[in-house]
Amino acid sequence: MRAVVQRVSEARVVVEGQTAGQIGQGLVVLLGVGKGDTLDDAAYLAQKIAGLRVFADAEGKMNLALSDVGGEVLAVSQFTLYGDTRKGNRPSFIEAAAPDEGKRLYERFCDLLTQQGIHVESGIFRAHMEVYLVNHGPVTIWLDSAEKKASRRL
Repeated sequence: MRAVVQRVSEARVVVEGQTAGQIGQGLVVLLGVGKGDTLDDAAYLAQKIAGLRVFADAEGKMNLALSDVGGEVLAVSQFTLYGDTRKGNRPSFIEAAAPDEGKRLYERFCDLLTQQGIHVESGIFRAHMEVYLVNHGPVTIWLDSAEKKASRRL
């Protein structure tokens, strides 16, 4: 699984002119599910994102996590994170999970964050969405559950 995480002061996702999800301070998580991803990948990213210390403490240092600041998450499915352009200019999405599996793991990821006491809003899986956000900082972090698998081999 891959995630692009952006610290925001506010964000919303709109589908067909209607707001599907909206948050104040927190994180926007663009989440891509790849072939072969499992529940362990969803759990790894949910735990990692819940614990990311990207919010400023009293001294202005990035030292606080979502729970420390009462932050929320806006989770948006993003299969295009698995776009591969190595063989041309048109992305191939062959490494993205099939829609049913992608939806299952995306929903599980959201559930796991909720179980950690984090308020989660989301887009609508497979819908055409417009995402509006105010990236605070800006702070943008790239996470990939494959990195955890690779670190086990070291």
